[in-house]
Amino acid sequence: MFLAKHQEHLINLHVLPREEYQRIYELGQKGKLICPVCGRLLKLLMSITKPPMFIHTGSVTDENCEAKSQSLLKQKDNTREAAAGGFKLPQSRSISDGSQTPSPKWKGPRQAKVLDSFQQANEPSLEVMKGITMNRAQYQAVKAEEQSVLVLAGAGSGKTRTLTARAAYLLREKNVPPSAIMLVTFTVKAAKEMKERMAALYGLTMKELNQIVIGTFHGIFYKMLMHHDRERWDGRNLLKWDWQREQLIKQAGRERGLDEKDFPYDQALQQISFWKNSLLEPGQIKPQDKWEEDALFLYRRYEESKQENSRFDFDDMLVQCLALLRENPDVLEQYQHRFQHFLIDEFQDINKVQYEIMRKMAGEDASVFAVGDDDQSIYAFRGSDPAYLLQFEKDFPGSSAIHLSTNYRSSHAIVASANKVIDQNKTRYAKKMDPFFDNGKKPLFFFPYDEEEEATLIVNDMKEKVANGEKPSDFAVLYRTHTMGRAIFERLSQSSLPFTVEKESVSFYDRRMVKSLLAYLRLSVNPDDVQALGDLLFSLFLKQSVLTEVKGISIMEDCSVLDALLKANGVLAFQKKKLQEIVPLFKTLKDQPPVEAIEAVEKKMGFGDFLKKRGNEGNAMEKGSDDLKDLKVIAKKFTTAKELLEHADHMSALAASVKKDGKMEGDGVRLMTIHRAKGLEFKHVYVLETVDGSIPHDYSLEAARNGDFSVLEEERRLLYVAMTRAKEELLLSVPLYRRGRRAAPSRLLSPVLPG
Repeated sequence: MFLAKHQEHLINLHVLPREEYQRIYELGQKGKLICPVCGRLLKLLMSITKPPMFIHTGSVTDENCEAKSQSLLKQKDNTREAAAGGFKLPQSRSISDGSQTPSPKWKGPRQAKVLDSFQQANEPSLEVMKGITMNRAQYQAVKAEEQSVLVLAGAGSGKTRTLTARAAYLLREKNVPPSAIMLVTFTVKAAKEMKERMAALYGLTMKELNQIVIGTFHGIFYKMLMHHDRERWDGRNLLKWDWQREQLIKQAGRERGLDEKDFPYDQALQQISFWKNSLLEPGQIKPQDKWEEDALFLYRRYEESKQENSRFDFDDMLVQCLALLRENPDVLEQYQHRFQHFLIDEFQDINKVQYEIMRKMAGEDASVFAVGDDDQSIYAFRGSDPAYLLQFEKDFPGSSAIHLSTNYRSSHAIVASANKVIDQNKTRYAKKMDPFFDNGKKPLFFFPYDEEEEATLIVNDMKEKVANGEKPSDFAVLYRTHTMGRAIFERLSQSSLPFTVEKESVSFYDRRMVKSLLAYLRLSVNPDDVQALGDLLFSLFLKQSVLTEVKGISIMEDCSVLDALLKANGVLAFQKKKLQEIVPLFKTLKDQPPVEAIEAVEKKMGFGDFLKKRGNEGNAMEKGSDDLKDLKVIAKKFTTAKELLEHADHMSALAASVKKDGKMEGDGVRLMTIHRAKGLEFKHVYVLETVDGSIPHDYSLEAARNGDFSVLEEERRLLYVAMTRAKEELLLSVPLYRRGRRAAPSRLLSPVLPG
């Protein structure tokens, strides 16, 4: 039915503005909607596949309610009633933010454009070793006689099985000594799993496995450094934790006059790591802007400080290993003589320093068996570049490329859609994956109003599927950046579904900009909130030392810390004048709807000007201005500042408990960034916010506008990785609005997005 009652006012779904659906849905969840006919409780059905409608809660049904409710419509005059407090609106007007754009209507889901018909792959099973059969391409890779081989292993094509079978084949069939084999992976977990697989499938003994050099780039090359100079590379000198590295660059930052709480030191460390893995020393770098100038200063001082104190970091394990091989021909010859075969996993993720080390050690005689997929190269921020994979045949003369083209993981329609998307990239090996099975399900696009409704639709869809026998662990929700997972985290935390989330992620409400914005509201509710005052000082361009003075004044003169701020001496004249203008405004915020209060902070109290003066806002991926837009979206759900603050505190505490004791770790729905999902697979996958600005990210669109399309191609690879995580069902969300503004469907999906 399409009518409900809230506080004696009728809600008519036929005329209710689209942006109100989420609010009405939450009223129903709180038991505040009733049937206008029978008086029993109603709730708003929000589903990916069905249009919104009111239904009786529980098992209560009444077929007469729908028919009788229609007569109520005939009794209405030329006004229509909506639900936010029961206000009336003339029939000729529509609810909007002052624009003339009509409220969008509900749009049903649409299937991806998949024209390719499914043809069952008829691949013979060939025995590669006694009792071990493989398809033709895998067989050719394992038994390849060429000196070096590049195995282009697409998503779900059995790359790990092929890699481990190659190692076993060399030992069993070619009688290669295990000590002459080096197998390199990118994670400790992958190395462990490969050892276990080789023992279980191929009957290799632990003695043989322990003689093979199996490990990560860092693990193997660090052992080499230790072997040649144990004192210098003593583990006690390792800067093992991020906080240790941050200590060094923060010390350099103080020399530079950088604000310790404002400058993005985590991003600076990432940039330094990128430069080092790209083999760029400080003297070789030409900074492009003020931020890179600061980062370069930190890089130079960071390296000097490490050298002065005989310290090293993880990047040094690679850079210095390459230096060892370059500067000591005898050492290089020793390793070249020992190792005859190099097997490298995830070759598309290799960076310059790793690539150069492998080329040095392989020399002209050794065999390199590299397994990777240029379409899944998504770590450019670490220095990875698919170009190394693309130039493999040139750098290793006489090598061959073998394509593992059968995808055993995903259904026909998912594989066909992913093929169409990635085929738009120009810098790649021309190839396509062939599906092994078909389940008749095409990828589904659905169109929520915004991020809040998106999360509601997804959780309701999962709950419906779980009720029909699916397990929570069958589901994964993937997103481009951590902040995009905020709404789904909140909705799942309010549901009965168990879920897991990356422990590395920071609660949205604990982000620097968000805490500062909320601090204005906190001080409006409690003018004596010292913590809140400390959180917003930097947005007023005041030093933290002012807080100490303000606390003293508050005690001595028995006034609130907010009032004491006006009496502080540690502020400049122009700052004092600004404070005199904005401090009285704090008292007005608590009486305004939260979204209006946030806009007042932005426009009347100077927060918007503060963001503009910060320039690049600290991080190109997650900007402070984006945090402001996200908070406005959240604020629309609440009627008072107190409600919003209570919600923020609850969610922040919940996120902290997850990180502390892992309450939500286990057999549940998986929430993660697309980067973290690489290498994993799930029965059902939801991809959030597949719109321009999200994926592809804003910064890639800006790069493309400036003529650099390489970043946009990486975004397409990232989307390809997300799509190919799904085994049976792929659902892509295309919200109509994102961060309060109309959104455009992702241009990356144009080959498969229905009209």
